[in-house]
Amino acid sequence: MTWLLIVLPALLAGLIQGMTGFGAVIIMMIFFPSILPMAQAAGIGGIIMLPSEIALAFHYRHAFKVKRVLPALIVYAVVATWSVQLGKVLDTHVLRLMLGVLLIALCIYFLASKNADSRHYPWYVAILFMIISGFFSGLFGIGGPLMALYFLSLSKSMPEYLANIQGFFLLDGLYITSVRVISGILVARLVPYILAGMLAGVIGTMVASRLSNRWNLATIKPWIYRFIGLAGLYYLFF
Repeated sequence: MTWLLIVLPALLAGLIQGMTGFGAVIIMMIFFPSILPMAQAAGIGGIIMLPSEIALAFHYRHAFKVKRVLPALIVYAVVATWSVQLGKVLDTHVLRLMLGVLLIALCIYFLASKNADSRHYPWYVAILFMIISGFFSGLFGIGGPLMALYFLSLSKSMPEYLANIQGFFLLDGLYITSVRVISGILVARLVPYILAGMLAGVIGTMVASRLSNRWNLATIKPWIYRFIGLAGLYYLFF
């Protein structure tokens, strides 16, 4: 059962990541905390999609803008480093409640905000995005949605957006994984789970690339968001 709760969520996460461009860790964090401590669940979720991020970052490397990514990464990483340590001392029940609230908030936000990815945000809102994303990334590995909005608001083309967001996710993933290893959260016994999850995630992403031309993304996304909201209710009440 443990292996199924690693492989199947990772497969689903890769599928959803391939279709929507984000959300892999959100999906994995619906399932992983049922078999692992919250901090380790977040750590594994953050590592599993690294191969896909490396491939995408390399593919779009010519459109990557260091000056745009680096300031955001610094703010994000400082907050995430602190929240990783916070996650080691907070009560598990409190963490589950926080995760539930976050998932429900994400569900409501994406269902209600039809044009969220086309807005331009002032600098203070952008910094708030970085702080909130870094905080929840350190706790749960879920920091992508608001950062995706931030980079979308600054990008003039899809290659530019993908280069910056995937480069950002890759650098953040490598950094925060190092923090979790040094902190003793990620340990050697978790390596088989990580490798199995990586393989499943890659397979899911490959399947998504084949299905994406047949499915209507506008129809699929609301159901994904509703599923995230139901997961949030589960963490709040069970």
